[in-house]
Amino acid sequence: MPLPFPPLGPRPFLDEKRRVLEKARYQGFDVRAMSPVIGAEVHGLDLGSLTDESFAEVERALLDFKVLVFRDQAIGAEAQIAFAERFGEVDDHPFLPAAEGQPKVDRFAKDADTVGVENIWHTDVTWKELPPLGTVLRAIEVPEVGGDTLFADMASAYRGLAKDVRERVASMRAVHDFTNSFGRLLDPETRAERQKQFPPVEHPVVRSHPRTGEPILFVNRIFTSHLVGLAPDESDELLAHLCEQATFPEYQCRVRWAPGTVTMWDNRAVQHYAANDYWPRKRVMERVTIVGDRPQGIAA
Repeated sequence: MPLPFPPLGPRPFLDEKRRVLEKARYQGFDVRAMSPVIGAEVHGLDLGSLTDESFAEVERALLDFKVLVFRDQAIGAEAQIAFAERFGEVDDHPFLPAAEGQPKVDRFAKDADTVGVENIWHTDVTWKELPPLGTVLRAIEVPEVGGDTLFADMASAYRGLAKDVRERVASMRAVHDFTNSFGRLLDPETRAERQKQFPPVEHPVVRSHPRTGEPILFVNRIFTSHLVGLAPDESDELLAHLCEQATFPEYQCRVRWAPGTVTMWDNRAVQHYAANDYWPRKRVMERVTIVGDRPQGIAA
């Protein structure tokens, strides 16, 4: 049976979200919405000197907007880590280069010779049993134009599915695996060792956000290999349809970087895409990732 054509015209549930976010107010800083449903720029806050009260408000804003952008932050890696650690344990990445002297900081240094390949919609590290809670990304050097990062609200993506598709996938599970991404860069022996260390994992196709309870579409093009219980052709077709939902601009916001910009996103609730339109110019970013929880399904 053919899958439904992408919806045309308005999506009324987006207005519900817009009305909620328009009423959001926080003590100690202002926010400026970046789209009707996802993303906000935070003004009047220094991440290097957060009080406990300010942090509690930042955490609340993150749950509301899912992506927070902090401009003109004069912080280094240590302060970036300290901010991330307020949310939980900081994780390292087994396949990415770390910043010098900072094993918990992933460094993305791209130029004419080291090409960025993050321009595909994805959720970070879903191939772990405990995918990240969130990510703090700091811009160090960026091109004057280009190199933006786009984010998609996967709760809206789930709500935008046709009703019969939502019902079909509500209790399904999917397998996530690093092999077809990072595994391609490894020699066979190293790949086999890492596959033992990080075997494929199953997560619900639709997870419940542990703090807000929102149902979130939790599959992505890079790391989700197949849907459990379906024949390969059927799995490929349905998975492609689900992953396509992240591409709709109605669910997105876009971050334009400048040196000193810090962006945090809720990795449980969004996908992101780093636009590769700046080659051969230089783009240097540093990332800290926060350990999350085991995803729970909405039908559990």
